[in-house]
Amino acid sequence: MSKKLFKYALPALLPLAMASAFAQQTAEVPAMSADEKAQAKKIYFERCAGCHGVLRKGATGKNLEPHWTKKLKDGTTQEGGTLRLGQNRLEKIIGYGTEGGMVNFDDILTKDEISLMAKYIQNTPDVPPEYSFKDTMDSWKVIVPVDKRPTKQMNNFNLKNMFSVTLRDTGEVALIDGDTKDIRSIVKTGYAVHISRLSKSGRYVYVIGRDGRLSLIDLWMEKPAVVAEVKVGFDARSVDTSKFKGYDDKYAIAGSYWPPQYVIMDGDTLKPLKVVSTRGMTVDGEYHPEPRVASIVSSEIKPEWVVNIKETGQILLVDYSDIKNLKTTTIESAKFLHDGGWDASKRYFLVAANASNKIAAVDTKTGKLAALIDTAKIPHPGRGANFVHPKFGPVWATGHLGADVVTLISTPSDDKKFAKYKEYNWKVVQEMKHVPGNLFVKTHPKSRHFWADSPQNPEKELAESVAVWDMADLSKPKKIINVAKDSGLPETKATKRAVHPEYSADGKEVWISLWGGKTDQSAIVVYDDATLKVKKVITDPKMITPTGKFNVYNTQHDIY
Repeated sequence: MSKKLFKYALPALLPLAMASAFAQQTAEVPAMSADEKAQAKKIYFERCAGCHGVLRKGATGKNLEPHWTKKLKDGTTQEGGTLRLGQNRLEKIIGYGTEGGMVNFDDILTKDEISLMAKYIQNTPDVPPEYSFKDTMDSWKVIVPVDKRPTKQMNNFNLKNMFSVTLRDTGEVALIDGDTKDIRSIVKTGYAVHISRLSKSGRYVYVIGRDGRLSLIDLWMEKPAVVAEVKVGFDARSVDTSKFKGYDDKYAIAGSYWPPQYVIMDGDTLKPLKVVSTRGMTVDGEYHPEPRVASIVSSEIKPEWVVNIKETGQILLVDYSDIKNLKTTTIESAKFLHDGGWDASKRYFLVAANASNKIAAVDTKTGKLAALIDTAKIPHPGRGANFVHPKFGPVWATGHLGADVVTLISTPSDDKKFAKYKEYNWKVVQEMKHVPGNLFVKTHPKSRHFWADSPQNPEKELAESVAVWDMADLSKPKKIINVAKDSGLPETKATKRAVHPEYSADGKEVWISLWGGKTDQSAIVVYDDATLKVKKVITDPKMITPTGKFNVYNTQHDIY
């Protein structure tokens, strides 16, 4: 992480320091050396900030400000009805996880690191610096100019079935041939790439790391490589390109967690054009200092991006037809917005307001909120999954971090053959029995199966397994598959978490990542979708904590 992240302006700290001084009159603050604090900041950024926030105000994860975490001086844990956690309790929560979706870190962090983090979150959080347009411009690099790039595909790879695979802990992306299962290229990118998005043309892969580094990969090169990059902030999750006809790949947009803002760039060079802050009022009418940019998607029926602002619960429709005179429609939904995906028609975007236990549906044709649907606890759809239910017609599915179901929501369709299902639209029509701790659900138009993982479940066997349903009978899973056992890797004490099912372009294979422990081998296990049998286990030593696997064709066309 940049050293700049650890230098803070005195004026910004004064109110926090005053509050901290007052708090110390009644509560213990564990002492930390400068080295300990620097180490803890790095761990917190890499492992904790995504769910709990840089300022620790919470979102998907709990609020971790000191008024919750510090024990009182007399050793008690409660004051005026406020439960305070304290060192021992915090160490147990960090080490063993919770049923609410937080994983155990005892096979990721050492005991000393767990103790250190328990101390750190009892101290007042520091406020990171801002990141200006000039900072963004200064970070911009064009490694291969547009006129020096190939004019046609220079390799013989089947790009439609290429997978862009995040190697989380090495700050790399592996480009794996879906036909041969060979690694065609490993590209240095930002730390812990969160998503890979495809250009409208299918030529470029946009990948963004959690350190805010955005990389543009050209798949036409003899050996695909990064041709441009820019750092959009200190912490980021989302990126997309312009897809409306006439604007194909003209622009790119990337959103930051810190500072809370988004950047609009040239699509083929990543040259920054505009930085827009997302700070503002929540749907409850309160100001929030850290409204992070969560998921971003690109409409194909208007020159617009759908930009979801996590903490405020506001959904922005950003019109990119005139960048100089930017027009934005603000839609109120619910907190805290996270991830989501298109319905089958690509007209409606559905996004999880996971702290509110709701799904918000936006009609991008009318530019209005179509529905706000109550769901089970902490929905986490990834992109979700679309299929035709045998009883309720077109549905979109989300799993849950905090509930033991997969929720199916009826979605509208202009197809006359689905008119009879209109009465169900925007209703939860079924809850398929699953287990808590689900992150991703997946199916494919050419498949009759539905897959769901559960890597955040505290039970080792459940975290190492995936559930598969037959579309003809969604009352219970057809099979629970222990991916860790199928991998053939040696069994260890550490949990090998099975995560992110992804289909091949033809819908015949499902690829699942298997996270090894800190010192264990990781893998990708490839299943035959028809037989549910293992076809291939990719265990190259370079496969270090593979996470998201984004099939080029499916991602390009929003097939999920």
